[in-house]
Amino acid sequence: MITKIGLAAGDIWKLLDQKTQLEMSEIMKQIPHSKELTLMALGWLVREGHVLLTQKENQMFVELRERKSS
Repeated sequence: MITKIGLAAGDIWKLLDQKTQLEMSEIMKQIPHSKELTLMALGWLVREGHVLLTQKENQMFVELRERKSS
């Protein structure tokens, strides 16, 4: 299961890398995984500090955290 979550997290990362910021329902539509697996992957990315969640009114937006350059 960890492998599936990791692969879904990679798909989310790639999508956000192209789109900058997306509403959570839009991610659910564009990621080819179940809702449950997508939410687990998002949780992983949030916990690891790779994405930021922002709530605006009744919508939840997701974006990649700004990367620090070396």
